[in-house]
Amino acid sequence: MTNINRRQLGYGLATGLAGAGLIGSAKAAPVDLSFPKDFRWGVATAAYQIEGAVKEDGRGQTNWDVFSHTPGKVANGDTGDVACDSYHRYADDVQLMKNLGVGTYRMSLAWSRIFPEGRGKPNPKGVDYYNRVVDTLLAAGIEPYVTLFHWDLPQALPGGWQNRDTALAFADYAGFMAGKLSDRVHNFMTVNELRCFTDLGHQVGIHAPGLKLDAAGVNQVRHHGVLAHGLGVQAIRAQAKPGTQVGLADNTVFYCPVMETPEHIAAAKKATREKNAMFLTAIMEGRYIDEYLTEQGAAAPKVQAGDMAAISSPLDFVALNIYTPEWVRADDGPAGYVTIPHIASSPRMASPWLVVGPEVAYWGPRMVSELWSPKTLYISENGASADDPVINGHIDDVDRVMYLRNYFGQFRRLVAEGYPLKGYFLWSLMDNFEWADGYGKRFGIHYVDFATQTRTPKLSALWYREVIRQGRIV
Repeated sequence: MTNINRRQLGYGLATGLAGAGLIGSAKAAPVDLSFPKDFRWGVATAAYQIEGAVKEDGRGQTNWDVFSHTPGKVANGDTGDVACDSYHRYADDVQLMKNLGVGTYRMSLAWSRIFPEGRGKPNPKGVDYYNRVVDTLLAAGIEPYVTLFHWDLPQALPGGWQNRDTALAFADYAGFMAGKLSDRVHNFMTVNELRCFTDLGHQVGIHAPGLKLDAAGVNQVRHHGVLAHGLGVQAIRAQAKPGTQVGLADNTVFYCPVMETPEHIAAAKKATREKNAMFLTAIMEGRYIDEYLTEQGAAAPKVQAGDMAAISSPLDFVALNIYTPEWVRADDGPAGYVTIPHIASSPRMASPWLVVGPEVAYWGPRMVSELWSPKTLYISENGASADDPVINGHIDDVDRVMYLRNYFGQFRRLVAEGYPLKGYFLWSLMDNFEWADGYGKRFGIHYVDFATQTRTPKLSALWYREVIRQGRIV
């Protein structure tokens, strides 16, 4: 024993105990990474980003047609004139979905294909096109979830979103299409990402129509946006078949606590409610909260009688577009919280705005659920841009798979804790026209060669197919 040191003695004892079955012999039970059997797996796209055919079959011009053809507005001078040519290739794209095994598809309609002038006489060729798409999806066993407005506003509508009448025109269009499709489409979303088509288009000016209005002008545009949503809900309910489900797709700004303690969680919840006062908070509470009205003062939106009742029309579900978090800590100041800015070293995907923070996939839906108790939640968009080099015919986008796997872990936690998340739509089925970034930022799980329109599954498509097949994170 004199030649055995303390470390060797400890190792010998541990080895002996393990051999005797006293320690280390049993593996921990595997972590459950599965989702409920009835969880709905899908993919998402938007009309202007994939369809092309901008002058075919009576389609009217949109604000994005004008904006993308304005020099200097879109990277590389790209436009949506052809995009993924899905207007002609939709059957091939449905086959891509079938190969993935998805059961749902979130698509949007081009308003100007239905009403080329935004209102008035409908265009039967536009209605026929979407009837064909819906029928092709159903024949493949894929359920369509239809978004009625995903930013492509008919250019002919005077004043665009600055004009209150646009909200009324939207309601007419939404009700009309719900009447045409609800015999087969059972889920409609009114509008996509209020904050983008209002603020980015009318305050920041980097999206169509490229305006930089003052605070009062921006707030009025925001009001017209939420009013369009509310009137759209009412019109869909009036015109659709009984049992039709109605919601919206919102890119709520999600505030995550810096740590999981009561004071920081409370701070994040307060920030979520206040910083979304002009959008989801107004929709879910039927009023503009005092903090927002006080902050805006004379620039607060002008509200007419009945507006807030329409805006807060009851919803069957709330769908959330989840990409990046904001971080919040509790603070002794008047607000009760402080937001922590992203910095140069914050991890990002290929798009500079896409800061990686998987925790938002848990805290975002949890905050919405605890603040407003929606009956059902969906993730209407989640995904990532990546550089996607093609090497020997393969696109091994492991960085996108990394992003998705980490976010899925947080969605899994959310479901396990009993929050009402019922489905997920991955953004996006394929690379497409990425608005002001043109074709330079790729979000698809299928690679699109825009010269030939060839679609090639990336590693992420194979990964997602396996997730769907097993019903668990892989």
